[in-house]
Amino acid sequence: MGLPAPPEGPDLRMPVLGAAAWLGALAAQASVMIGGGVLALAAAAAALLAWRLPRDGARLLLACFLVAAAAVGGTILRHDAVRGSPLRDLATERAVAEVLGTVVSDPRTVEGRAGPVAVVRLRVEEVTARGHGVRVGGTVVVLGEPAWTRVELGERVRTRGRLAAADDPATAALLTGARAPIRVRGPDPWWRASGAVRASIRRAVQHRPPEQAGLVPALVDGDDAGLPDQVEEDFRTTGLTHLTAVSGTNLTLVVGTLLLLARALGVRRRWLTLVGLAGIVGFVLLARTEPSVLRAAVMGTVGLFAFGPDGRRRGVRALGVAVAGLVLVQPDLAVAPGFVLSVLATAGIVLLGPPLAAALGRWLPSGLADAIAVPTAAQLACTPVVAALSGEVSLVAIAANLLAGPAVGPATVLGLAGGLVGLAWPGAGRLCGTLAGWCVGWIVAVAEQGARLPGAAVAWGTGAVAIGALVALCLALGLALPRLVRHRATGVLLAVVLVVVVLGGPGRLRSVVSGGWPPPGWVVAACDVGQGDALAVAVGPRAAIVVDAGPDQRAVEGCLDRLGVDEVPLVVLTHFHADHVDGLAGVLSGRRVGGIETSPLADPPGGVEVVRRAAARAGVAVATAPYGATRRIGRATVQVLHPDLPATVEGPGDGSAANDASVVLLVEVSGVRLLLTGDVEPPGQAQVARLVGGLDVDVLKVPHHGSAHQDLGWLVSLRPELALVSAGADNDYGHPAPAVVRALEGAGAAVARTDRDGDIAVVADGPGGVRPVTRR
Repeated sequence: MGLPAPPEGPDLRMPVLGAAAWLGALAAQASVMIGGGVLALAAAAAALLAWRLPRDGARLLLACFLVAAAAVGGTILRHDAVRGSPLRDLATERAVAEVLGTVVSDPRTVEGRAGPVAVVRLRVEEVTARGHGVRVGGTVVVLGEPAWTRVELGERVRTRGRLAAADDPATAALLTGARAPIRVRGPDPWWRASGAVRASIRRAVQHRPPEQAGLVPALVDGDDAGLPDQVEEDFRTTGLTHLTAVSGTNLTLVVGTLLLLARALGVRRRWLTLVGLAGIVGFVLLARTEPSVLRAAVMGTVGLFAFGPDGRRRGVRALGVAVAGLVLVQPDLAVAPGFVLSVLATAGIVLLGPPLAAALGRWLPSGLADAIAVPTAAQLACTPVVAALSGEVSLVAIAANLLAGPAVGPATVLGLAGGLVGLAWPGAGRLCGTLAGWCVGWIVAVAEQGARLPGAAVAWGTGAVAIGALVALCLALGLALPRLVRHRATGVLLAVVLVVVVLGGPGRLRSVVSGGWPPPGWVVAACDVGQGDALAVAVGPRAAIVVDAGPDQRAVEGCLDRLGVDEVPLVVLTHFHADHVDGLAGVLSGRRVGGIETSPLADPPGGVEVVRRAAARAGVAVATAPYGATRRIGRATVQVLHPDLPATVEGPGDGSAANDASVVLLVEVSGVRLLLTGDVEPPGQAQVARLVGGLDVDVLKVPHHGSAHQDLGWLVSLRPELALVSAGADNDYGHPAPAVVRALEGAGAAVARTDRDGDIAVVADGPGGVRPVTRR
């Protein structure tokens, strides 16, 4: 017996049930005790209130309790199954094991300590360790040699490696150092077919420029392996990231086009439903059956439900069913940011989209009103979560989505057509790929130009108060916006205000005040601090990693002020010589600083004491830079290449060993690769060369202010486009040494020097290029 429908108003029963399932799964993900506690409280509340509520309310409350109980129970049972797996015990013991399993994800490549490492998920069927074999279930993440990049989804393989514990509660173990896989059985026919289509899509656009060849597969099926880093960065800034991941939009476009074609061919009624279902199944197979893809498919289906008569009411009801069903089937989605964003975007479109489109439709053509309302509603609903994840609010996201939107549909459909047609007729596939490339070329241009606007994004705090204030602001704006844009005058005025903020916002004002500094799109800056080092790596709006602090706190403080840096998620002090640490107080003054990392060689003692006192006054923690670690900090990926010391050690006390114990960082930001070397000397340079052979960088911070004590062969082998030298004007050391400058210039590098140029900012200059901009 179902719950009776309410007589009027929106039907919120399904959204309430979906929220109950989500909260139950969230509580269980936090811990078993919290999940059980929430369940007990819910049961008590249900028992207490049920007898006082009307019959319909009591039944809804009981249904909420049952759904939450199912979510809590399902999550706990799943995690207990993983914790009780023999794989988890073997991983705790770091046992060497032979594993038989099925590949359940496409391989990807990440940078490891000793070079590229392939990462792939494997659903295990059998494990053999210490002479005993046992049949098991569960998933392991394989970290193996490059041969793993050639495995296919659905392929059954056997391999051997060392098991290690995994942080993800849904993963039984890691399989590290995995040997090349031995194929036991190929993938099933449907996986072979979807793999052939994906490969055909890539072939159809491989003749196009890199950004187009990478974006078309990402739009069609989420295959973003070939997407350039700079394009991803521009998409993040302009709020277009959802286009590079599988989303409900992809499914809506693909299935919607399929339904239109079916109608044109005369298909009607129930057969249309079957065509739609077949399209959904085919899309899932093409984009892979990972949780994010299933979530996108379900949310896209909700979007299809929302079309037609009474779409808002049907959409809300379908969204509640979708949330409850997804969380019950895949409890781990409850804590996935992509799931949160997908639900919020769909809710925004369903709830805010229609009234906003109706208000705009009073003075705009209906098609244009819908085109503005949909991205506005989705972006407004997602803004608080995006700000919590990225620390910034995009001001150009709505405009960028509005401009890019018309090209998304044709690009997706043409890209898919290129893949399908190309299986039988490669020439026709390339033609479709060319047309799709032209479409995504417009999208790339929108992202590129939008990201370079001075007010494209503003920094926003990620604390509870800041995010709470943003939630309140978005709710108020969502309620007020349909009333504000009902009239042409106020609608146009709001658009003008947004344009003024974007084109002449905080970034432009700061640029005018500081005489055009910093240049838009700077990625790293070398501060003129005299005879010393201080660099800033841009990782977000008004945020930078600072590497060394120079000898004078006023000099580095002024440089960071001119760059507009208010937040420093990390300070790295490469070693403790005064020309690298004495200015630390200037970095810490008036800025939010996440932490300080230093060389593990605590020498000379005077420099160590300077750092200790400055950090203590600012209340900032100090730690040793973790050798070999690779981390994502804002827009940057940071890897520590040197020195290889397991813990803090004392030096001779005179600082003579400090230079060669400098922290060396490999940083990639906005598609630009930087090597920041401190004062490392030839022995340390040789260690880095052995660790990372064949290293190629865009920007080199020349070691030790360009002194003559260098391994010139190694410096030249890095093939930098730009070499930065941080040295004081007319210094007594002869830095930089003319021989070093000549060698770098002879190898094709431009050399920029703070002693002659003052502050130097490096900006990306087209695909794979960089150029220096000097403040003088």
